[in-house]
Amino acid sequence: MLSDISYNMRRIILAIAGAGAVVAAAAITTPASAQGDLLVAPTRVILDGNRGTEVILSNIGQEEATYRIGLELRRMTPDGNLEDVELADANDKEKAALDMIRYAPRRITLPPGQPQAVRVAARPGADLPDGEYRVHMSFRAIPKPREATETATEGEGLSVRITPIYGVTIPIMVRNGRIEAQAAMEQPRIVQTSNGPRLAVRINRQGESSTYGELRVLSQDGGQLLYSVAGLAIYPEIDGRDFMLPLSPEQAASLKGRLRFEYREMPAAGSALIAAIDTDLG
Repeated sequence: MLSDISYNMRRIILAIAGAGAVVAAAAITTPASAQGDLLVAPTRVILDGNRGTEVILSNIGQEEATYRIGLELRRMTPDGNLEDVELADANDKEKAALDMIRYAPRRITLPPGQPQAVRVAARPGADLPDGEYRVHMSFRAIPKPREATETATEGEGLSVRITPIYGVTIPIMVRNGRIEAQAAMEQPRIVQTSNGPRLAVRINRQGESSTYGELRVLSQDGGQLLYSVAGLAIYPEIDGRDFMLPLSPEQAASLKGRLRFEYREMPAAGSALIAAIDTDLG
């Protein structure tokens, strides 16, 4: 579940880097299998100093491809969607985030099988208030030019061919000064939907920082892991988020009795406990 990644009609596969935070150069993991044209890693970058990092793009297609790289502003809604924010509607923190991020190059042409790094750094001003500042870096495929063809026949108009532009975005965050976040879970429950059972849980958040981690459901004594899902993000612009997490019938049947729910940082970030609740699902 990668709520941070959003774009329709994409032929993109993301390398889900285990690191929930990247400060300088970090180890990048690759998926076990890949499909599509572009592989991006990591899928989340956190900068908390003047040092920079790199995002690696790899063309895993069969043809040379060109990508345009840019910065966008997006806000999270309580249901987890990310809405585009126009510059005219941006608040001071969003404008400051755009101003401090530096990156190069801004356009990349990749032969098949060849990776290339995009360098990313932040230059926060000396008087920048403490807080978390976020932009979303976009990678848009630039379609190759094609000859225009007319297929008009008598009584018909011009036939227009639409070429979709594929792309992906990843969050780039700058954490400045002393910031923290606290979280708490409300009563989890299993609900039946037309698409099968779902684990419904609300996670509330307070503080200046986002949270990002893994939800684990364990037996009462904590000895058996019954269910887990990673990549649950709550950004500072919302106070909490309602999650509806898919369950197989077997998983739903196993979540009975007294259970322990834990919201932890991602494993590569240390798996520190963010929030927990012990409850009876019946």
